[in-house]
Amino acid sequence: MHNTADLQEIVDEIAARLGASATLEDRSFRLLAYGAQHGDIDTVRQESILRRRATGEVRDYFERYGIARAEGPVRIPADAELKVLARVCWPLRHRDVTYGYLWLLDSGALTDAALRAAAPLVARAAAALAQEARSRQDLGHGLRALLSADPEERAGASVEVTGPVTAVAVRASEERVAALWTLPRGVLARTGSPVALLAPAHLAGEVAQIVQSAYGTAAGIGAPRADPGDAWLSWREARQALRIAEHFPRYAPIARWEDLGVHRLLARLGQPDLRELAAETAALDAELAQTVEAYLDRGGHAQKTAAELGIHRQTLYYRLGKAERLIHRDLSDGDDRLAVHLALKAARLRPHDTL
Repeated sequence: MHNTADLQEIVDEIAARLGASATLEDRSFRLLAYGAQHGDIDTVRQESILRRRATGEVRDYFERYGIARAEGPVRIPADAELKVLARVCWPLRHRDVTYGYLWLLDSGALTDAALRAAAPLVARAAAALAQEARSRQDLGHGLRALLSADPEERAGASVEVTGPVTAVAVRASEERVAALWTLPRGVLARTGSPVALLAPAHLAGEVAQIVQSAYGTAAGIGAPRADPGDAWLSWREARQALRIAEHFPRYAPIARWEDLGVHRLLARLGQPDLRELAAETAALDAELAQTVEAYLDRGGHAQKTAAELGIHRQTLYYRLGKAERLIHRDLSDGDDRLAVHLALKAARLRPHDTL
């Protein structure tokens, strides 16, 4: 949704004026624009352009120099091990908020005087990113009503969306930032717990990956809806899928509602129902519960279960027998196995969450 042409024009002008290779990235180090090449190029710039974002290791290196809090250009030395050439990072700040970064490869010509001369262009770039962020936030306020379970509130939604659409729920993080306003055109975003996203159906997977990766948490993707008026149903599924992603490693870090099978039924249950189901195996300690769950997950295949747990098969049989005695169930009986299996899955979802 950002005006790519405006940003590209600004970056081209900065690169030409300073005679330095320039790239412009958002707060999550995703490439937004880059200028013509001047002089040497390093692996970091090359990969940033090709992959559209820097690697985690390189981002960590740059952030050690305090670029997120800096109020002016920061000189970053070369690092042979990371294949990083010396560069200047200029945080794009507007009204004390950092919206992105301008990167300039430094061959020695980037004097303080030269940088001061480029300051008005950098301020223009920061203002453009800030304006885009504000417009995205305004749309996000309307998204709350569109995704509400209340028909009257949905009827008053102030955003217009065309389908098909898919909702995405992502758990936010206090330690990391996701630049929601830089997402592809047509994606609506609202901060909160969880973060709400509404994307064109064909972009939902990509959007979930971008935001989940930025936060380093988990995400859930609802089923697509042809009618945007039904987006709230996809949002409900996305939140429930997120719940599964957070509690079941098999589906982490991004769970699609359509892929969850029987876990969809569990995700719909409230805490009282989950407690009732989980009570079936309450007598088992953590080791026995893990053993029985692994055994049932593998369809009762003892050899595969023992290998997965790293124990001898006789140890497995001992634990299973002890579990059967404690819960008064026969794991060779189909109904008993189903009850125990559901109980163990329900126990994972018992901790209270705010979805």
